[in-house]
Amino acid sequence: MAVDFRTNKKIMRAFPKVELHRHLEGTFALPTLHRIALANKLPYSSDFEEFKKAVQFPRDSEPDFLTFLSKFKNDWYRSHQDVHDIVRDSVLDFVSDGIFFIELRFSPEHFALHNNFDRMEIANIVMDASNQAAEDAGVLIRYLITFNRAKQDQYEMINLYHALRDLKRPEIVGIDLAGDETQFPPQQFTEFFKVVRDDGVYGTTIHAGEVTPAHQVWDSINLLHAQRIGHGTSAIDDAELQQRLIDEGVVLEQCITSNYQTGSWADEKNHPLGRLFRSGVPVTINSDDPTIQDTDLTDDYMKACDYFDLTLDDLVALNMVAIEGAFLPDTEKTDLKNRYNAAIAAFRKKHRI
Repeated sequence: MAVDFRTNKKIMRAFPKVELHRHLEGTFALPTLHRIALANKLPYSSDFEEFKKAVQFPRDSEPDFLTFLSKFKNDWYRSHQDVHDIVRDSVLDFVSDGIFFIELRFSPEHFALHNNFDRMEIANIVMDASNQAAEDAGVLIRYLITFNRAKQDQYEMINLYHALRDLKRPEIVGIDLAGDETQFPPQQFTEFFKVVRDDGVYGTTIHAGEVTPAHQVWDSINLLHAQRIGHGTSAIDDAELQQRLIDEGVVLEQCITSNYQTGSWADEKNHPLGRLFRSGVPVTINSDDPTIQDTDLTDDYMKACDYFDLTLDDLVALNMVAIEGAFLPDTEKTDLKNRYNAAIAAFRKKHRI
């Protein structure tokens, strides 16, 4: 009898995955972080299991937004070597999750703030370490730079954006607006995103509709010219918006486990992803902050199969949506699709699916 790969985590781990929404700040190699914490004399237990409990959200607990947020800390790293090591080891772990291609997002501010490191120097260190690790692991990688609504106003963002653009790093392909949707709506960032749009260098993705109504997704598209939406779960409440997403190919980057743990969509088994996918809305499966969540992207794939009865062909289709929504030139997308199809063919052959 053939094994149902949808319930076999070892096989599902090997399934080639394309991910568009993962924060480096919430993805870290735990043994490396533990070593860094002890070396920097931070107040954590030398016992690794106790350390894990302190830095991760309790996997099987009820949703708790404040507990989830409390796990994000930016005082771990006291040297450039710390930043290099945590990024390198974190990206090396991607291969165990079946990552084929990823647009990894990060905020230079997160890694630089505690020591007031030069933000551009940190951005280069992150990408250099990550590029080498991705090459060693056989993972294709590009980067999104995250701007946090609550940390900077749009004029400070414009200054940081110009400095990042002047790095001339072709691996940076997009700009991400994250942070508190409720207190900092799209209307506060129109001038920043006009600069980004006028430059025409980077794609744009906006966190919206995660804890706010569907109108914020509309505003992100109409005012900030979003090409993708982070989360966008409230789109399920607006059929007209769903048609707009379909017509314009605006991709939703959805995260089942994250939405459960934060309480933004606590009814996991009825998460909108399945219904949106069946309706033809361009939607993708993502992990968000897997280490903090004590989970991985494979877990979200298995949940999607269980809750929404997805087939292998459905998963391939979802990954093709992700490739189509990637912030890559058309020629690179075509090459990526061909390489992905070859990886799927090898997966099917190996596992006789």
